[in-house]
Amino acid sequence: MAEQKKMVEAITPMDQDFAQWYTDIVKKAELCDYSGVRGCMVIEPYGYAIWENIRDILDKKFKELGHENVSMPMFIPESLLQKEKDHVEGFAPEVAWVTMGGGEKLSERLCVRPTSETLFCDHYARVIHSWRDLPKLYNQWCSVVRWEKTTRPFLRSVEFHWQEGHTMHETAEEARAETEQMLNVYADFCEQQLAIPVIRGRKTDKEKFAGAEATYTIEALMHDGKALQSGTSHYFGDGFARAFGIQFTDRENKLSYPHQTSWGMSTRIIGGIIMTHGDDNGLVLPPAIAPIQVMVIPVAMHKEGVLEKSREVLARLQKFCRAKTDESEQSPGWKFAQYEMKGVPLRLEIGPKDIEKNQCVLVRRDNREKIFVSLDELETRVPELLKAVHDGMYEKALARREQMTYTAVSFEEMKQIADEKPGFIKAMWCGDLACEEKIKEEAGLSSRCMPFEQEHLDGHCVCCGKEAKAMVYWGKAY
Repeated sequence: MAEQKKMVEAITPMDQDFAQWYTDIVKKAELCDYSGVRGCMVIEPYGYAIWENIRDILDKKFKELGHENVSMPMFIPESLLQKEKDHVEGFAPEVAWVTMGGGEKLSERLCVRPTSETLFCDHYARVIHSWRDLPKLYNQWCSVVRWEKTTRPFLRSVEFHWQEGHTMHETAEEARAETEQMLNVYADFCEQQLAIPVIRGRKTDKEKFAGAEATYTIEALMHDGKALQSGTSHYFGDGFARAFGIQFTDRENKLSYPHQTSWGMSTRIIGGIIMTHGDDNGLVLPPAIAPIQVMVIPVAMHKEGVLEKSREVLARLQKFCRAKTDESEQSPGWKFAQYEMKGVPLRLEIGPKDIEKNQCVLVRRDNREKIFVSLDELETRVPELLKAVHDGMYEKALARREQMTYTAVSFEEMKQIADEKPGFIKAMWCGDLACEEKIKEEAGLSSRCMPFEQEHLDGHCVCCGKEAKAMVYWGKAY
């Protein structure tokens, strides 16, 4: 077992250095590699397989709700980007520009898309004419570029993959309903597939998306007590439609402006999975998106019948889950540590004594519990255990979030908690930007969201003492 000990020691303990722990896992689990392009990463096969599983689940749900996939250009002419003033100002510091093409200076700069609202609006202006053309429910899977100064794999990179939905509706009511529906799609996905509990709510005006009337968010809490914005949905009203001249003939034969939404989730959520569920031995992956749900480890492969039986078991598993086997010459101990580090939800061990008893050993990654299972019961017991792994991961993450969520009714109390206890702080707010900025400056906390489920902790703003308008989750964030 010395080899296993060495494997585990290769990961820096999270309590010692959380940032290094995160980097160690990303590298040693072979999720991504650094590239020769500043701030950009190479997503390796295992990491990309996680993203593909995320993509496939979400894409199926989007299509069930009537959305269609499209593909927009990578470049945005500067004149197009300038049409929506608030939007361009919000993204100006992060934009990468193309100024040369084929050795010649371009007559107009091209922006490498940081997001695609303007491209969709340019298209919608040409294809929306009548109320019969609505709603337009489009989504695209692509990569975008934002010129970040400091980067970290998955969490913040110059180029990242995501999906971005962009929809147009006849009425404000329809568009608002779409905005909230899609936020709930993300929240349900995080909780039901990723085992990540999230807070659903609305961003303050200071934190909302550039050009939006309202931004809704799901916020998750990481192991280190920092918040991660895990998915957002934006209601734009008719602001972009007016800026881009998008009009349609309504049911009363009058010209009207459609109402717009956009919503997105990115590869940043992979960082969220690592930091919500990982431990000092590596990744802990939710079964729904794990590239390998069950890893079969034949023990004493040289003994007669072991390889044959393990292959037979593998063939049965592959009919209902993602399963693989490792027949390499590495020791069983090395393999146990390797697949534990890669976060495989279930490990199936089978050796000569197991075969004699017509059983196998199943080991859960989330709590290391060993379960002896009859080979006759694989088809029922494995799905049950995969569900148990998900449920165990969710309950553990939820308990940790509850333990790391505090309440403050005075500014001094808020600052003290922020200094001493990482996590969410619930506190009342008057709605004034000055108080929000003071909390940021003096307590180092940003407003994460005004949750849909409001609590009335106290009638007064935690900062100024005036009458409060909302309860807010505050925190330090990635």
